[in-house]
Amino acid sequence: MNQFQEDNIKVLIVEDEPILAELNAEFIQKDTKVKVIGIASTLEEAKIMVEKLKPTLILLDNYLPDGKGIELFEYIINNHLDCYVIFITAASDMDTCSKAIRYGAFDYLIKPVSYQRLKHSLERFELFLYRQSLQKHVNQRKIDELFNLQTKDFIDMNRPSKGIEEITLQKVKDLFMQTDKALTVDEIVEKANVSKTTARRYLEYCVQIKLLTVELNHGKIGRPERLYKRLGK
Repeated sequence: MNQFQEDNIKVLIVEDEPILAELNAEFIQKDTKVKVIGIASTLEEAKIMVEKLKPTLILLDNYLPDGKGIELFEYIINNHLDCYVIFITAASDMDTCSKAIRYGAFDYLIKPVSYQRLKHSLERFELFLYRQSLQKHVNQRKIDELFNLQTKDFIDMNRPSKGIEEITLQKVKDLFMQTDKALTVDEIVEKANVSKTTARRYLEYCVQIKLLTVELNHGKIGRPERLYKRLGK
């Protein structure tokens, strides 16, 4: 299991409406693989918490009592702090949006935000981190994939089938992209850190979409073992 799989994604919420901040925290911790480590209601409080808590990701409102969220983004850049930003704000002016894009915001959501849209953004961010954790060096295709995670259209990224989640599906796909060998269900369980039932479901889905092929190994006594291999290899 790699470090990405062991650690939660640490999220700081910067939002001056307490009820909304709590609702967002409750939602994302229930339906996504993140951990809310703090809620800041002012710009100054946010600066202190970013330095102290070192979040992986900040969900950032732009309109705060003592300043603007974009100023926090500038503070993060100027102080070389290692974290990502998703704006969740009523700020729909092009100047704020343009600055957020230039500074490298992972996403920009305009209030009122659909929780499905927020969940989608967080899932893409999780996949973004997972892809980065796979290897230290990249080729052009992998760079394109990372950038694509920040720009992929919401509708195009809807789940391909009921019960199939994007992050888990990508983990399974990546395991087969890294080898030409056939893999068993047990190997997928260990490498992808999923249950045997989940591994079987995703492997059979990959067979269904013609990504993998499956064959039976009769070499052992008892029930034949299913071996999965990338199609064409």
